Amino acid sequence: MTLAENIFENLRLELRRGCLTLAVLAQLRQEHYGYTLRKALASRGMEIDENTLYPLLRRLEAQGLLTSEWREEDKRNKRFYRLSSDGQQMFTRLLEEWNQINTAINNLL
Repeated sequence: MTLAENIFENLRLELRRGCLTLAVLAQLRQEHYGYTLRKALASRGMEIDENTLYPLLRRLEAQGLLTSEWREEDKRNKRFYRLSSDGQQMFTRLLEEWNQINTAINNLL
């Protein structure tokens, strides 16, 4: 990998990292377990690796933005996630911020 490709990849990952939190919060307005969440995000163009998703889910839950519960489905225990009331409020605030940033970037471009 050339230096320019390496720099691009690092900047791309940095840009995506901030967007992933908003994308996950948006999807968790409806309940999902990890696999269906990954599929829902991917189907909308936001691929996320398991090694990124699960630590993010744990962090968001620790921050009080998600609730989760273990349930059996298809003879397997699965952890289902959904926005908490604090998570819904945070999502609304972050979405407003995203829209302001997006407008400003579009104006710059």
